[in-house]
Amino acid sequence: MIETTSPPAVAVRDVVRHFGRFAALRGITAEFAPGKLYVLLGENGAGKSTLLRVMAGLLAPTRGTVEVLGSSTIRSVAPRFGYMGHAPLLYDELSALENLSYFAALYGIDDAERCREAIRTVGLDPALARRVGQYSQGMRQRISLARAIVHSPELLFLDEPFSNVDQRSARQMTALLAGMRDSGTTIFAVTHQAALMESVADECIVLDAGRMIAREKGIPARLLTPYPAEAREDVESRR
Repeated sequence: MIETTSPPAVAVRDVVRHFGRFAALRGITAEFAPGKLYVLLGENGAGKSTLLRVMAGLLAPTRGTVEVLGSSTIRSVAPRFGYMGHAPLLYDELSALENLSYFAALYGIDDAERCREAIRTVGLDPALARRVGQYSQGMRQRISLARAIVHSPELLFLDEPFSNVDQRSARQMTALLAGMRDSGTTIFAVTHQAALMESVADECIVLDAGRMIAREKGIPARLLTPYPAEAREDVESRR
């Protein structure tokens, strides 16, 4: 029997991204297999969020190429992935259900129960009529995740998904992501809270000064704390 290899969910080749004279990404080349959960680690300014945004088509690389779900035209496959960034991308004057109904409609989905279920999966009550603008930061973060997954994406990009979220809710979100991965969704998550992802991460990608300096299975113990200088030196010593 001939074994076939699935094409990568995302492929980046010699990707460089400048902001003026500052090089945020410096020649990153990598392929990422589908159906895995990748955690991007590194200090502030390492290039994690920039790489995530380039892969999601929100930033164009200064040089290099990006292919997402087999296409170099990322906009054409955008309906097949979800993105959760620092901004929640929610309408403050609407309830959670109204927000999700609106965003679901952008994907051609007219199913109120599906929206309710997305809200339940992040641990909130879809019957809550309060406007999102009156939610706590942690609740807004969870609704932002529900917005990103309401259309059952094949690929999910998350930038600091656990920001302002309590530990119990963060563990619930982690379990949700693990379940999505197990169902075939490819997930990229930028986080400074690596310990939350230790039990579910398939691989970690370590960036430093715009370069990918390590790629390892799971999350090694030395990287579970907030990414310190000595951990970076240890990673570099292994290159």
